[in-house]
Amino acid sequence: MSNRAEFDKIAEDVKKVKTRPTDEELLDLYGLYKQAVVGDINTERPGTLDFKGKAKWDAWSSRKGMSKDDAMSAYITLGKEIISKYGL
Repeated sequence: MSNRAEFDKIAEDVKKVKTRPTDEELLDLYGLYKQAVVGDINTERPGTLDFKGKAKWDAWSSRKGMSKDDAMSAYITLGKEIISKYGL
């Protein structure tokens, strides 16, 4: 299975886990996913009252400089850990 195919499968499977992952795990997944798909962050940081938006922006921004392939591999690894931890 190619890295991209495995990435796409994990991205779908991680949405189906039995128990909701922690906020930190979700932010890690989000940051890695955006870095793998889009690359370095390309938007302004959300405003003061958008707490969820700022957390997501920070998670993505923390991956700045990471290659798309490295982000994809890290996402696959984290996704597998979450799936095995929470079950499908």
